[in-house]
Amino acid sequence: MKLPGFIQRLWTTFKSPSKAALWVLLMMGFFGGVIFWGGFNTAMEASNTEKFCTSCHEMKDNVFEEYRDTIHYANRSGVRASCPDCHVPHEWTYKIIRKVQASKELWGMITGKVDTPEKFETHRRAMAEREWQRMKETDSRECRNCHNFEYMDFSLQGKRAAQMHSANLGKEGQGTCIDCHKGIAHQLPDMTGVKGF
Repeated sequence: MKLPGFIQRLWTTFKSPSKAALWVLLMMGFFGGVIFWGGFNTAMEASNTEKFCTSCHEMKDNVFEEYRDTIHYANRSGVRASCPDCHVPHEWTYKIIRKVQASKELWGMITGKVDTPEKFETHRRAMAEREWQRMKETDSRECRNCHNFEYMDFSLQGKRAAQMHSANLGKEGQGTCIDCHKGIAHQLPDMTGVKGF
């Protein structure tokens, strides 16, 4: 019985042990890569949820409770910003960098650095300043995922906000969202001695 051309060539290729081993190795590498990438992406997305962020009591009992009383949690429009919306970039490269940086926060949880409300309050200002600095360096990139200057209707804003936004927004060197909006989603730490507070 004669096999069709394609199957005959396939049979000839796999009949040779060295070629068959190469093909098996290539196929295992391909499927292994797909499985690894799928698992990696799944883990990335699972760790990018509010449920994950509040799974440790340090976050759940401190900053999450504060956040629940803010406009980012509940508002008249029903649009809600969760932990990763503000603290994790959307772009893949920046997201990976942020996830690596966040490993320091996990280390703090494991070692008990902020495991009580008292310890958390002791470190609140340092943690807040680190996050404010990160946001300043990225020009409040995560804020801009939802708040687009081009679509702001200044006539619907308060007089002071409209004046500040229309004069400063989008102009290089004029500041960024976090310069004026510290404490928008979490309580401010003790800012004694800081100019402007």
